[in-house]
Amino acid sequence: MQGVQRRMLDRDGNESGRATSIVRYAPGSHFPAHQHPGGEEFLVLDGIFQDEHADYPAGCYVRNPPESSHTPGSAMGCTIFVKLWQFDPADRTQVCVQTQLGTPAGQITDVTPGTLPLYEDAAENVRIECWSAGSSAVLRPEGGLEILVLSGEFRAFGQQCGELTWLRLPDGEQLSISVSESGAAVWIKEGHLRLKT
Repeated sequence: MQGVQRRMLDRDGNESGRATSIVRYAPGSHFPAHQHPGGEEFLVLDGIFQDEHADYPAGCYVRNPPESSHTPGSAMGCTIFVKLWQFDPADRTQVCVQTQLGTPAGQITDVTPGTLPLYEDAAENVRIECWSAGSSAVLRPEGGLEILVLSGEFRAFGQQCGELTWLRLPDGEQLSISVSESGAAVWIKEGHLRLKT
């Protein structure tokens, strides 16, 4: 749609298939009313995302279950990290968490080390973690892992991973990280890439 830009990060299938992307809404842009047969999950990175249900400021995490519908847009403009068609078809849990980690400029202001839970069920765990400056760790996720860097940076796979870097780690793999002196705040989804047996 005019005024809406999308950077695709991962896709399995066509336009109605599983997708992970970063979407930017220009001020005043919107989509027509539509349904999400496979569910929608998003984190507002900056600005204010809006639909007929609510205004979602920077830092807001939302899960709209399968068969939900809305008319999305943004009067002031915004950027969101969004995942489509990645729900259990029977899931009807609506989630909206205001993390208080965003400012109008979309910057992470609280990098106190720790974990902020966003959602958990038998298949996945979604959270924001704030990692201490200069720390290091080896992540051994059960069922795979996705990371989106919200603020700061760390080193992994021999390269620096700064703001808006997205990583996907398959089931059974591990990840060694070294956090920079700025610390890092990251969105994490774990367990959803578990190999089927």
